[in-house]
Amino acid sequence: MKKYTTFLLIALSLSMVACQKDELAEKKDQLERFQRELSELRVKIENLSKEIAREDPDFAKEQRKAVLITTTEPEVGTFAHYVEVTGSVLSKKNVNISAEVTGRIQEIKAVEGMRMKRGQELARVDAESIQRNIDEIKTQLELASTVFEKQQRLWDQEIGTEIQYLEAKNRKENLENNLATLETQLGRTIIRAPFDGTVEEVMVRLGELVQPGSSILNFVGESDLYVEADVSERYVGVVTQGDSVEVLFPSLNHRLKTKVTAVGAVINPNNRTFKVEVFLPKMENIKPNMISTLRIKDYEQEDAVMISSNLILQDNQGDYVFVVENGNSVKRYVERGMTQRETTEIVEGLDGSEVLVDKGFREVGNNFKVNIAAQ
Repeated sequence: MKKYTTFLLIALSLSMVACQKDELAEKKDQLERFQRELSELRVKIENLSKEIAREDPDFAKEQRKAVLITTTEPEVGTFAHYVEVTGSVLSKKNVNISAEVTGRIQEIKAVEGMRMKRGQELARVDAESIQRNIDEIKTQLELASTVFEKQQRLWDQEIGTEIQYLEAKNRKENLENNLATLETQLGRTIIRAPFDGTVEEVMVRLGELVQPGSSILNFVGESDLYVEADVSERYVGVVTQGDSVEVLFPSLNHRLKTKVTAVGAVINPNNRTFKVEVFLPKMENIKPNMISTLRIKDYEQEDAVMISSNLILQDNQGDYVFVVENGNSVKRYVERGMTQRETTEIVEGLDGSEVLVDKGFREVGNNFKVNIAAQ
């Protein structure tokens, strides 16, 4: 009895599964039939609409749905265009200070990063040999001076010859000149700051032998800073001395306005650029080799008509925008001027009083009905 019941349950389950498969297959067939009918109906609607449109041109406009858009207006004002280049801060007082006499470094007072005033001692070269020469010359000069004084007294009394007097005088004067030269050399053993600035790099060590012309340290002045940048040769004649410049320091998030102080006269053949120098006033935290961005104004127009650059489309006849007239979008051809970032000057085609299609400008066409969404 138990086996019979199990067999019956299995048979009922199989029967239910078969019924469900038949129903699903019937639904799929019905869906395919409806899809075919819809496709055929669409083709019939499209063909019929084309036939009616050929006989009645206004029918196509009536059938077209209005496109939902937002609008904007051109901006009328002063339009300025800038050349933007990257520059580097330099100093006209960035110098390598060298030794002027031969000797060993006896003392180094300068430390990298130390700010020094003009005339402060930076380093000292051993001056022992020069000092010995000075002492020797002084001894000889004392004797020469005594001999000259005696010879002069005799000459005043008309005793002795003129040659003897002149030789004594000449020896005394030569020794005085030699002493002055040695004292000058002695002064040059002390290396001093040529102007107010900062010690950037010390290039020698204590006890190291230096020669005249040997670089001892790099010294950077706190004044006479400027920005140098490379500008493309296509701006030759556009960027000129005296042009207004906006300088931005990205690392400091600081900007200032200044002027072009010098324009290079030679094109670099490697990158086809020329040098531009921009004056910097004395400022805190501005250091040589700091990166900056220069915005040099090369064009300005008052009462210019300006629109967002992305609203300008193009076809084989030129540039155009869509304006709203009597509830329709109308294609208006324009002549564009220069573009500064996302803003373009329109030199012809708009007077600034138009209402432009903003959002949705890619969904409209010429003489499309439009609905303006509330903004």
